[in-house]
Amino acid sequence: MRSIQNISTDGDNVIIELDSPNADLPYLLTDYHLVIQPGGGMDDPAAAIGTGPYIIKDVDMGVRIVAEKNPNYWGDTGHAETIELIVINDNTARVAALQSGQVDMIDRVPPRTAKLVDRAPNIKVHSTAGPGHYVFIMHANTAPFDNKDVRMALKYGINRQEMVDKVLNGYGTIGNDSPINSSDPMFTAVEQREFDPEKAMHHLKKSGHEGEILLRTSDNSFPGAPDASALFQQSCASAGINLNVKREPNDGYWSEVWNKQPFCTSYWGGRPTQDQMYTTAYLSTADWNDTRFNNEQFDQLLLAARAELDTAKRTQMYADMGEIQRDEGGLICPMFNDFVDATSDRLDGWVDNAKGFALMNSYSPVKMWVKA
Repeated sequence: MRSIQNISTDGDNVIIELDSPNADLPYLLTDYHLVIQPGGGMDDPAAAIGTGPYIIKDVDMGVRIVAEKNPNYWGDTGHAETIELIVINDNTARVAALQSGQVDMIDRVPPRTAKLVDRAPNIKVHSTAGPGHYVFIMHANTAPFDNKDVRMALKYGINRQEMVDKVLNGYGTIGNDSPINSSDPMFTAVEQREFDPEKAMHHLKKSGHEGEILLRTSDNSFPGAPDASALFQQSCASAGINLNVKREPNDGYWSEVWNKQPFCTSYWGGRPTQDQMYTTAYLSTADWNDTRFNNEQFDQLLLAARAELDTAKRTQMYADMGEIQRDEGGLICPMFNDFVDATSDRLDGWVDNAKGFALMNSYSPVKMWVKA
């Protein structure tokens, strides 16, 4: 949003002036982070105005949010009188809350238990493919990851197919060290990077690095992250890489580990466009540049592609950017996850393949209803 210079009105029209062209502006304005709030939400996070079917009544950050039906809502959604959103970070506790009837829907069902949960009485598991991905992120400006050969050793030292099979259990697809997959209409496929212990050994030896490499993880970083880290540790061992895995507490992971520590597990829900994904996480000046990726050619291509209206030219620019990021950056992306959610059979109105994020692109609480 930094490119927005001025917003004004002209009758019923809103005029947005940019400092540079952006072909994706209409998509950006739909981002879930952008809500209408007095003072930009800085004074009172619970004071959102919005135009939706619910009004926020109570907020305890990190614990719960309560919303009540908006009596002035104009649409045909919002079927419950009250919605309560409860934060349950522990996977086992979250599933148990659904099974016991404490909650009516949950996101992030652990893939390794999803089929078992689906067989439980009164519960239905839903799986939706999309741009979400589970990742291992290295700070490319911090030793030993500032050495490209160390990064390449780790990229060749991971067995992506094994991870998809054993961690996702069929709820996802293999990744290729890129944050973009075929869900994007301008995606360009490249040769799949395979697990190759010999190449991993070659790059490790070339790097000159000796000793262990520390990877931090937690269940809260993505479902099955500790198991994925253990598999990574095993595959690295076969390539002569001493990977030490440290399991961090769930609480505080996003404030103390992610975007702070130089090597950790994480996830991205993906974004509607390549420009938004790259601008959010891989532009050198991005606040959420969690791999500390800094490549002048990549930045130039990103800005040029953003202004390009020719789809063919833009697609090629994104292909070039993808290769730069894949080969030079600190991202290891072994898998694209399906969004695995579950609902109680008390509810109705679920829509399959609602693209975007979990829980019907976050709309299930307002579009579903309790059966009569």
